[in-house]
Amino acid sequence: MREFIEIMRESGEVTDIDQPIDIRFEAPKMAAKTDKLLFFHNAAGHKAVMNVTATRKALSLALGIKESEIVKYLSTRECGGRVVEEGDLKMSRADFSQIPVMTHFPKDAGPYITSGIVFSRYGDVENASIHRMLVLDKDHVAARLVEGRHTHTLLRKALAEGKELPVAMAIGVHPAVTFASCSRVAWGDELAFAATLLGGELPVRRCPNGVLVPDAEIVLEGYIGSERHAEGPFVDITGTYDVIRNEPVIRFTGMNLAKDAIYHGILPAGNEHKLLMGAPYEPIIYRAVAGVTDVKNVSLTRGGCGYLHAVVQIRKNTEGDAKNAILAAFAAHTSLKHVVVVDDDIDIFNPEDVEFAIATRVRGDRDCMVITGIRGSSLDPCRLENGTNVKIGLDATMEMGREAKFIRAGW
Repeated sequence: MREFIEIMRESGEVTDIDQPIDIRFEAPKMAAKTDKLLFFHNAAGHKAVMNVTATRKALSLALGIKESEIVKYLSTRECGGRVVEEGDLKMSRADFSQIPVMTHFPKDAGPYITSGIVFSRYGDVENASIHRMLVLDKDHVAARLVEGRHTHTLLRKALAEGKELPVAMAIGVHPAVTFASCSRVAWGDELAFAATLLGGELPVRRCPNGVLVPDAEIVLEGYIGSERHAEGPFVDITGTYDVIRNEPVIRFTGMNLAKDAIYHGILPAGNEHKLLMGAPYEPIIYRAVAGVTDVKNVSLTRGGCGYLHAVVQIRKNTEGDAKNAILAAFAAHTSLKHVVVVDDDIDIFNPEDVEFAIATRVRGDRDCMVITGIRGSSLDPCRLENGTNVKIGLDATMEMGREAKFIRAGW
């Protein structure tokens, strides 16, 4: 991560903050007002960064790919990288008082770890994913484990056999590793995918409990058992408070800190959170739409919380391609709520351009697709108690054969 911070600094994307900063509300407020990487040199006596990858430019620098080509590039990547073990990682006693864990919003249940990648290992499978974690004391957290996701599934297997699930948490890794942990890859392929994104190889070390971790500023190891604790309220991707749930407790037994360790905090509902939630789904939608028409690009928009709204850019071959693209997008990312399909003369990263397409190329009785009684995101406040929602697709493309009436004047 330190190498990446310097790359960002050379690109003019880092703001250094030397004065003492309060980790309760003050640092998160500052991160909410900018997309620059904020480097706090005195966050409650520690070093910390926020907004590490809050923009597509930052993601482009992290992956070494042009911004305009990120989605297409990722849509073709396979998990073919090599994970190379380079020895053991020594641990001292776990103690969260040595880490500047932030409290982000007034109604939060307490300080939350938001960038921690949880590596969980059971049998021959090691999974990696980011979970929000409420700090309970110096060595315990309550972690939100979404039912059916890989960490939750591995925990169920371990508990069914009367065992605890060994885990390790890494904070402050290279952004490519963070991005890989957020990506929807095959079971246990996150480290291999990170290796692919980093050029083909990823060095890791083994924690005393057997879990492999990549290079990180902060590593904690521990176990998840049957103990549960109230977790929440917490501000999630929509910027609204998520409900209180009874979630698994992680008991940490060891910790490894780099010299002058740099803590990474992700602002809940901030632009880094939105990018990491949405960008990994864009290549999945791209591949799905490519199966029905000529797709050019995909964007999950900031205004749509980086998760609920997609804009899909296509070049139509036949009338009706846009509606097929809408259905493909909804199938690829089931949390989507609204999809807008546009022609390739529309800049999908410019909200005004997308709105122009809606204003001039949509006729409501013909171009609006409404799907009721369908599964929606659990984070959407509009979702009904039974988990269903209403989804809308807009065909904002030009009618074939009448393009001359829609093309904008220009020089």
